[in-house]
Amino acid sequence: MEPADLPAADYAGLTPDVVLNAVDQCGQRTDGRLLALNSYENRVYQVGIEDGKPLIAKFYRPGRWSDAAILEEHTFSLELAEQELPVVAPLQLDGSTLLHAGGYRFALYPRQGGHWPELNSAAEREWIGRLLGRLHAVGATRAFRHRPEIDIESFGWQSRAYLLEHDFLPAHIQTAYRTLSEDLLQQIESQQAAAGQPRKIRLHGDCHPGNILWADDGPHFVDLDDCRSGPAIQDLWMLLSGERHEMQIQMADIVLGYEQFFHFNDRELQLIEALRTLRMIHYAAWLARRWSDPAFPYAFPWFNSPRYWEDHILALREQASLLNEPPLVI
Repeated sequence: MEPADLPAADYAGLTPDVVLNAVDQCGQRTDGRLLALNSYENRVYQVGIEDGKPLIAKFYRPGRWSDAAILEEHTFSLELAEQELPVVAPLQLDGSTLLHAGGYRFALYPRQGGHWPELNSAAEREWIGRLLGRLHAVGATRAFRHRPEIDIESFGWQSRAYLLEHDFLPAHIQTAYRTLSEDLLQQIESQQAAAGQPRKIRLHGDCHPGNILWADDGPHFVDLDDCRSGPAIQDLWMLLSGERHEMQIQMADIVLGYEQFFHFNDRELQLIEALRTLRMIHYAAWLARRWSDPAFPYAFPWFNSPRYWEDHILALREQASLLNEPPLVI
């Protein structure tokens, strides 16, 4: 589980030499080339290998996950790969996927090329739908034991409490945020009850287009670092964009492919805006929890300004309106 906040110096000792030596100690002969990739929760590098293709080294944020939770992520990735799903899974070295060096925990992955998908065509959306149906068919075969759920308590109430208790909100916004967020979370609780408490299965958990790489042979899922248990719709709604009628068409295409491999529960459609709202609240709290990490003020300079919080309140008010609209219909 995630602690409330983490020391600023978590990655202070993770120098290029430490990264290269860690990979060398795994029996991989590095050639000195090192490229930091776009990642903030963890530290991720492309490492050059002598007489071989570069590898991706992911150094896990100290204190975020237990070893058991990380290994559960790896096991899920390997299960999916064994079923010939295009998932970039960690390499097993000396019988283990979770490696240790210099006080850090890390994993090595093959490099996967590709670009973010635009999903502009029905064929592409059906393709993604088929893969997600297969992914969920595997995910439903057993449960996570060490990884948490996507739920209103951790994503909603705990995130709200952190922001209010740690004085991130400007004084002139605190009352508005307190009352609005409480109303939203109570409304979400009611909607979840109306949806009949959907089945919780193992998910990718963060299945937005940035975590899909489309290559010549099709899409590949990457970064299962946020895999959790939750309703199946969580892995589908983040692929939608545009106006309501556009999202309705997109969802219909995705579900058309999805249902070839796994049953889609139509009642989960009414959870889309609830899950979007929870993600927005959780995202603001995630930035706040990580603000002591020097990488975050540099990467997110717009966060924690009065303008940011004013826009956040406006976005949550829009969600309050959307939560009252009928769900998408397929």
